[in-house]
Amino acid sequence: MARIYDNLADTFGNTPLVKLPRLAKDLPATLLVKMESFNPAGSVKDRIGVSMIEAGERDGRLL
Repeated sequence: MARIYDNLADTFGNTPLVKLPRLAKDLPATLLVKMESFNPAGSVKDRIGVSMIEAGERDGRLL
């Protein structure tokens, strides 16, 4: 069963990593890609945006 989150902010920061074994078959390493498109807003900037909003709320610049 899929996890149910209390709010959208709880989904940030857990971007899945996916192995690419066919591309790495001749490499002495595991090749991984970070699936940024799986982020709630589809952006690499999700965590930065949340951090900016939280800082503004703490500083009283945002209500």
